[in-house]
Amino acid sequence: MLSIPCPYCGPRDVTEFSYGGDGNVRPPTGPDAASEAAWSAYVYLRANPRGVHEELWQHSAGCRRWIRVTRNTLTHEMHGSAPARASAAAS
Repeated sequence: MLSIPCPYCGPRDVTEFSYGGDGNVRPPTGPDAASEAAWSAYVYLRANPRGVHEELWQHSAGCRRWIRVTRNTLTHEMHGSAPARASAAAS
């Protein structure tokens, strides 16, 4: 069973969470400053990393807050979590 450490509720089963995507993707600087290609890449193109990676998850069946999780995508080992506005690597 995969458990995600919610910084607000403690460790919970993964079924309580909804995956929110790559925690390292940042939008272009602004709608007028970026090209259509840049926005398309931001919305649709994602890396598929192997190893330790930051992800966003929402505790949808719990506190409903967004969190940033550091997880090994190869082994599924959890390395930490933090509120979404913070870096999970710090925890």
